[in-house]
Amino acid sequence: MGKSLILPVLLLSMLSCASVRRATPIAQEDLKTYPLAQTEDSKPAEVHKSASEQAAKDPVKLTPAPEEKKAKSSKQPLSKQVIEYARTFTGTPYRLGAAGPGHFDCSHFTTHVFKKFGYTLTPFTQAQFKEAREVPSYADMQVGDLVFFGKRGSVRDIGHVGIVVSLNRENGSFNFIHASTSKGVTEDNSNQPYFMMRYVGARRVLPDE
Repeated sequence: MGKSLILPVLLLSMLSCASVRRATPIAQEDLKTYPLAQTEDSKPAEVHKSASEQAAKDPVKLTPAPEEKKAKSSKQPLSKQVIEYARTFTGTPYRLGAAGPGHFDCSHFTTHVFKKFGYTLTPFTQAQFKEAREVPSYADMQVGDLVFFGKRGSVRDIGHVGIVVSLNRENGSFNFIHASTSKGVTEDNSNQPYFMMRYVGARRVLPDE
């Protein structure tokens, strides 16, 4: 074949291939295999609407922080909360006039405990006896009440105070937590001779239960 015929033949071949490539449609399965990328903004309105409706049906559930869980799960009566807090100071040494938290005397101890729950008491036993509400009798006593005792030399002269932690209705006694001179913050029973002889009465700071 002469050189004059080779060039037209090559040109015709190239044009035919290009036409075939342009005319050949892309198979539908190929479209499925290589989908177009979409952003959130490019999705149809129906998709956004559907997602909003689903969110309304299944709202996000927030998990509270540990301290919030603790606060919400506390269903105990206020009196029980007061006692639990008072017991955190068990063993704290006694010191006359000390307001805590490293050392306490008896009236500063009760003042410190009730202040935690929003109640202000004067840090003197006789003042607290007058400030708090009277509890007429043992039958009316409840956990969280203040109990008062006289001094060694004069039972009528109030010199000590504690907080009732439990009641024994059968024998008419109560346990109380207080800042004692010998053992620091501790719990004792009202039937012990020392306290039985000096018991003066009870007063209430908390609401009636």
